[in-house]
Amino acid sequence: MKYPFLRRNGLSVFVLGFFLVFWAAQALTGWAVYNEMRTEEGAAAIGLLGYLTTGDFIEVTFENWESEFFQMGIYVLATVWLRQQGSSESKPVEGDSDVDKQPVAHPGAPWPVRRGGWILGLYKYSLSLAFFALFLISFSLHAFGSYRHHVEEAALKDQPAEGFAAFMAGPTFWFESFQNWQSEFLAIGAIVILSIWLRQHGSPESKPVDMAHDENP
Repeated sequence: MKYPFLRRNGLSVFVLGFFLVFWAAQALTGWAVYNEMRTEEGAAAIGLLGYLTTGDFIEVTFENWESEFFQMGIYVLATVWLRQQGSSESKPVEGDSDVDKQPVAHPGAPWPVRRGGWILGLYKYSLSLAFFALFLISFSLHAFGSYRHHVEEAALKDQPAEGFAAFMAGPTFWFESFQNWQSEFLAIGAIVILSIWLRQHGSPESKPVDMAHDENP
C-alpha cells in the first residue's frame, strides 16, 4: 500500500472513535441517572451490564440512531432532484453532473457495475436503500425499547402498563422521534445554506474559498 492504514482511513477512524467514546459516556451517565430513578422509587440499583439491557438504554440509543439514518436517507434522495444555488451540498442548478451519468463497466469499476443486470439496478440505489434499512431497524428497536421502558417504569410505580398498540398510538413514542427528526433536518439545512456564503479551507464539505457565492462546485 502506498499509504499506511491511518493515512487511508483516518476520517472513518476519527468519526467512529468519537462515536464509541460518546456511546460509552452515554451508557455510564445513563446508568447513573437510571439508578437514581430506581432509588427514588425504592428499588435496588442495578449493574452496568443489567442497565444495557433495559428499555431505557435501548430507547435512548436507537431513538437517536433512527433519526440519523432517516435524515441521511431522505437527504441522499432529495439531492438527486432538488438544487440549492451556491451550496456545496448541491449539484449545479442547470445541467447534469458526473453522478447523473449512466455507469460504464471498466476494470476498476465495482463488481455490481461489471456484473450488470438487476444487480447493477439495485446497486445504483444501494446507498439510500441501506440508510432506509438501517432506519427501519433502528425505528423498530426504538419502539421496542420505548415500550419496554414504559413497562419497567409502570412496574416500579406499581401501575398497570398500556398495551403495545395503545402505547404506539399515544404521544410518548412519537414525541421521542419528532424531537430528534426536527433537529436532524435543522442541521442539514444549516450546512446547505451556510455553505453558500461561508468557507472552510481544505474541507470537501466547503466550496473553494475564492468561489463566488452563487456558484456550485
